[in-house]
Amino acid sequence: MEWVQSLAEQTWLLWIAAALVLGVLEVTSLDLVFAMLAGGALAGSLSSALGLGYVGQVLVASLVAGALAVTVRPLLLRRLRMPATGTTNTPALVGRPALTLEAVTVRGGLVKLVGETWSARTASAGQAFGAGEDVVVVAIDGATAVVGPPPPPPAPQPEEKP
Repeated sequence: MEWVQSLAEQTWLLWIAAALVLGVLEVTSLDLVFAMLAGGALAGSLSSALGLGYVGQVLVASLVAGALAVTVRPLLLRRLRMPATGTTNTPALVGRPALTLEAVTVRGGLVKLVGETWSARTASAGQAFGAGEDVVVVAIDGATAVVGPPPPPPAPQPEEKP
């Protein structure tokens, strides 16, 4: 019975143990609920170390866990579930300029795209580009860049006279 009395005198250790168990549970669930409860358990441990009674410790732990769940958890969930910014991989190549290395027709050809040599074909049957022409990637089809003519330069804007 001595160990029970010893443990009752050091309740802060129970709170730390509870926080560790809740932290392990959070790692398995990844929903941030157990993390908020672990934060409450740490606050309970701190209140125990400061000499607060059992009821006070439970109240502090409950209030801190609730406050974390209401304020911090939604912010963290929003941050974790935020969509990736920017496009990567092949979608990022659409719209990029390329240089034809050999004639490109609807049947095939080669272009230099972002420093790499790609197989290419034109977007429509009537198009053809000779070697050394500038083109723009309009789509990626597997490992083939589908290219088209570059857009025309913007029309010059007339200058306004004061």
